[in-house]
Amino acid sequence: MTVAIISGGIAGRISFPAWVAFSALWLTFIYAPMAHWVWGGGWLFTMGELDFAGGTVVHILSGVSALTAAVVIGPRFEHLKKDHAPHNIVLFLIGAATLWFGWFGFNAGSALGANGVTALAFANTQVAAAAGGLGWLLIEWKIRKHPTLVGAATGAIAGLVGITPAAGFVTIPSALIIGVASAPICYFAIHFVKQRFKYDDTLDAFGVHGIGGIWGAIATGIFATKDVNPAGNNGLLYGNLEQLLHQCVGVATAIILATAGTFIILKVISLFTPLRVSREDELMGLDLSFHEEPAYNAEIQSVDLSMGSMQAKGASNN
Repeated sequence: MTVAIISGGIAGRISFPAWVAFSALWLTFIYAPMAHWVWGGGWLFTMGELDFAGGTVVHILSGVSALTAAVVIGPRFEHLKKDHAPHNIVLFLIGAATLWFGWFGFNAGSALGANGVTALAFANTQVAAAAGGLGWLLIEWKIRKHPTLVGAATGAIAGLVGITPAAGFVTIPSALIIGVASAPICYFAIHFVKQRFKYDDTLDAFGVHGIGGIWGAIATGIFATKDVNPAGNNGLLYGNLEQLLHQCVGVATAIILATAGTFIILKVISLFTPLRVSREDELMGLDLSFHEEPAYNAEIQSVDLSMGSMQAKGASNN
């Protein structure tokens, strides 16, 4: 799943051989060490950094790696001149709803049992997602004057990302705060930071997962309480500044590892195979140019017929 998130930042231009090699190397040299440090008894675990279901291990690593890869590989051709709105909002909604449903297993399942912490993580996941979706909707309504389904779904995912590291360590009211705060934080990253620096993060992997993961990890250090999970720790809100510092160390570690590791891996791969496809293949679309799998056969047939008609007309004119 973590590698899948990274693909969202570089979709549409990375070559398939480079992607296959990157996936194997990244999982081995970036994900596995971080997972061990946080969950496998490594130094971050020993220090006391809290990450219930993957704020640093999954979302910060993948989001920052996606941004790094997008910068190294470069933007899509003419991406700033085109509107990249979802081509099918119904499919977008189905995907977002499926992701929301699956997140219950992602977060609650991280309790590794059926107990009170499982129920807490489940409830916190729902509350944060709903709060994030509502928060994003209100922001759009205020700033753009048009609340959208795409915005609500994006906000829900931002809330899910934000609550992931804190799901089993915070109260439900805290989850509400974390979720609703995820909306403006990620909205700002996508609609202001991205536009300011003009990097081409295709599906906003960094804006939602990277920034949302950073906020969630820090929020864990603020809102965590042993009252709901004795295996966790108290955060800043409960008089423990040290826990917030531990969370910041975890965030910094994930950012440095993801940035440096992704850069090195891509540079090594580039010595053996091109990182991106040709301009012609990209403009045609990789589904067609590399995989020869059109998403909509009827549409392709329509284009073929149209081209054939134009060629016939040109021949008759000649």
